Amino acid sequence: MNFQIRRILLSAAVGVMAGMAAAVFLIALNAATLLRESYPWLIWLLPAAGAVIGYAYYKYGQGTDKGTGLILEQIHDPSNIIPFRMAPMVLLGTVLTHLFGGSAGREGTAVQMGASLADQLNRFFKMSPEDRKALLIAGAGAGFSAAIGAPLAGALFGLEVIQVGRLRLFALAECLVASFVAYYVCRLLGAPHSVFGPVGDVSFNALGFVAVVGAGLVFGLAANIFMRFTHWIERCQKRYIGHPAFRPVVGGVLLVILYQLEGSFRFVGLGIPVIQDYFSQSAAFLDPVYKTLFTGLTVGSGFKGGEFIPLVFIGSGLGSALSVVLPVSVSLLAALGFAAVFGAAANTPLACAVMACEIFGWHIAPYAFLACLVAYFVSGHLGIYKNQKIVRSKRDQLLWVFRRK
Repeated sequence: MNFQIRRILLSAAVGVMAGMAAAVFLIALNAATLLRESYPWLIWLLPAAGAVIGYAYYKYGQGTDKGTGLILEQIHDPSNIIPFRMAPMVLLGTVLTHLFGGSAGREGTAVQMGASLADQLNRFFKMSPEDRKALLIAGAGAGFSAAIGAPLAGALFGLEVIQVGRLRLFALAECLVASFVAYYVCRLLGAPHSVFGPVGDVSFNALGFVAVVGAGLVFGLAANIFMRFTHWIERCQKRYIGHPAFRPVVGGVLLVILYQLEGSFRFVGLGIPVIQDYFSQSAAFLDPVYKTLFTGLTVGSGFKGGEFIPLVFIGSGLGSALSVVLPVSVSLLAALGFAAVFGAAANTPLACAVMACEIFGWHIAPYAFLACLVAYFVSGHLGIYKNQKIVRSKRDQLLWVFRRK
């Protein structure tokens, strides 16, 4: 009994830390976004911000520059405690990225902060490797939960993200406690959460399911293209620019030039208002292309912030655009793309289907799970998170499903 109480208390402590960190981060990020919108000329300083971020990580960020990859590495093979400096460095790096107009996300930052703070408990409490793994997973899920406002999805995300092909539930209790505590702590502290358009009544019929399968195929392809492009940018930067501190500078210069050429500046920063518009009006098919270009260049060059919101932008825009050719409402397709493209890129289809239900209503559940699973199987094994273990290929997973039938 004492062991179970200890697990619950430690998980709750992880949730408190992750929720507080996420609240501070979301408030700071909102202030940075408002400041940039008030002074658009700040975008011209993006290369200088890249120089600061690049030098800071080169000088002080050794061991933390792997980001979420470091967390997964420690979950699979626990060795050294994740440095505490990961949390403040990724927070400041992300705020700077958004203040000066980088096209990045925010949930990846919350995941890194949640897990790195959770691992600090290992300095004060004697833990077995399995206990440490459980708290790392819970911390990652709690950060996700607090940042997006979906506690069930956060708990599942922590469990699902660590490996492809098998969902292990050994840390389910820790993930649930930490995710719900983080969610409510973040809300209690008044952190701003984005509100997206509602999905109205949904009708289920054969034509609708066929259309959702078609949309899922497109979502999976979009996720694959995004991942390949981002990794290509990263490889090019490492190949042609020897010093890591200069890579964000070059990326920042290219971004400023491309922003000017595109002209609308709709793809700067998070782009939450643009995403919200996708739920009520059809998007142009070029919108996801532009966001892929700008975010791949931002993240691949070493700016901070992660890929969740950009992938939500791409997915919602793609779903909204597909509503012109598919017999499904614009709000439903935008909601499905919202979840499915990130679920495919992160290899977390179940967590993202649940996220869609928590945000848009459980009445869309059959379509949400279908779109996320189709996109997941189509996207291939490449993922945005390095060090994910592939314990069973997606082909084998499909064959297993059909054999069971």
